[in-house]
Amino acid sequence: MPQPGGGEKAHEPGGAHRSPGNATFGEAAARAEKEGWDFERFLHHVLEVELEQRRQKRLERVLKASKLPVGKTLATLDQAVLPVKVRRQLPALVEGGFVDRGENLLAFGLPGRGKSHLVCALGAELIQQGYKVYFTPAFALVQRLLAARGTYGLEKELHRLDAFDAVIIDDIGYIQQDRDEMEVLFTLLAERYERRSVIITSNLVFSQWDRIFKDPMTTAAAIDRLIHHCVILELTGPSFRAEAAKARMPSEAESTTV
Repeated sequence: MPQPGGGEKAHEPGGAHRSPGNATFGEAAARAEKEGWDFERFLHHVLEVELEQRRQKRLERVLKASKLPVGKTLATLDQAVLPVKVRRQLPALVEGGFVDRGENLLAFGLPGRGKSHLVCALGAELIQQGYKVYFTPAFALVQRLLAARGTYGLEKELHRLDAFDAVIIDDIGYIQQDRDEMEVLFTLLAERYERRSVIITSNLVFSQWDRIFKDPMTTAAAIDRLIHHCVILELTGPSFRAEAAKARMPSEAESTTV
């Protein structure tokens, strides 16, 4: 078959090769010779390999930038214990249509109901669909925004977060904010309103959000922006952690009596 690459080698500026790695190229050439490929098929195969390699590298970069916790994926999520309604909503959510529309997603439930695992798994699936996702605990996000405002860099920090199609804010119900903390969080929610998605987990229902924002007007304004275009997931049932602890108790008790 014709041997490609007989001319000058393709280089990136500065001399970096643009073609697939030598090992990959060599494997493709050997297979092409063995199976009698023509040059067009060989070239098509090489380009497919390169595109897939680039896609995987991009996924790795985006996943690393997302700060998603390792291991919280759909594969490790016991979907059988999720409420039926949530299980029915999940297939549509992983397709990412709500992100395209700039809608929010709110996951409510008492501690141990799997809220964080569910939204992290969803975030990982969205990345596979080509979206950029960022995960942050609520308290860490608030401190990050406060620090940025303290150095007159809040607008720049909001711009950085705007690069993500969806920002996951985990455990918003656990932060007890003073006025400054309340203001920066509200600023983020207002900035992303109807443009970029926010995914929030909370152990507090809306009627208890005055514990978060303190001021009734700000609470109402924050809720109004979040629910205007949103999907709500209600995670009910027993605590996963409590059930897991109960399951361990007999074996642990037996081990202490041996």
